[in-house]
Amino acid sequence: MFSCLDNPVRAELLKIAESAAHLAGSHLMKRPAAFTFTEKSSAVDFATQMDQQAEALIVKQILNLRPDDGIIAEEGSTKESKSGITWVIDPLDGTVNYLYNLPGWNVSIAAKDKDGVIVGVVFAPSVDGFWSAVRGEGATYNGVKIKCNEPVSLDKALLATGFAYDLNLRISQGEAMAKLLPKIRDLRRNGAAAVDLCYVAMGALDGYFEASLKEWDHAAGGLIAVEAGAVISGRGGGAPNSDLVVCAGPALHAQLLPLI
Repeated sequence: MFSCLDNPVRAELLKIAESAAHLAGSHLMKRPAAFTFTEKSSAVDFATQMDQQAEALIVKQILNLRPDDGIIAEEGSTKESKSGITWVIDPLDGTVNYLYNLPGWNVSIAAKDKDGVIVGVVFAPSVDGFWSAVRGEGATYNGVKIKCNEPVSLDKALLATGFAYDLNLRISQGEAMAKLLPKIRDLRRNGAAAVDLCYVAMGALDGYFEASLKEWDHAAGGLIAVEAGAVISGRGGGAPNSDLVVCAGPALHAQLLPLI
């Protein structure tokens, strides 16, 4: 293991991610008097002008400093990488929470290379939470090292999940919840994937699972969770994908996979 301070590229990427997340988070804290909406997959899946403005701020800051890097972002910003580094950005994860002025919405920024995510930061200003990780170096919450809960038995597990916008998938998810609830301590639905992954990383949750996630939903939070000792996988234990993401400490992860 080597320190980020000994690797100027990783140190630079982390500094840029932290700065861009703070910039976007500060902007988002200035809630507008009225919202405009852009519908995405359905009437309940939407972006506001604040999602779009935050993305523009993040992308501009990154490309001003690293113009050859690539961009993958939820609200449509895209650019092919010439440097080997691509940024994966969710400018406002938890848009519904933000709209209703509920806590937990966040800014999620990750940078990846051909081997996966190198650095990830998640900033949730409404709960004064800033999580970060560098591949191979552990994870922090507000500057303090964190670890997931391990081991945890299924019957003592506090889990979180989210629900898809697709109605048919929601029906099947509800059926799955009915089978799982008698086997666990309890279930939470917090409304922001990146923060749920970070809560697993710091032990505020024992596990998290959700279907239909996109790369920007789990890129930064997934690295933070893994660097805190958690296991993150897709259905059947494969790599994280848009089908299903499961995240928990190793013992609980093994118990959850057959059930969901």
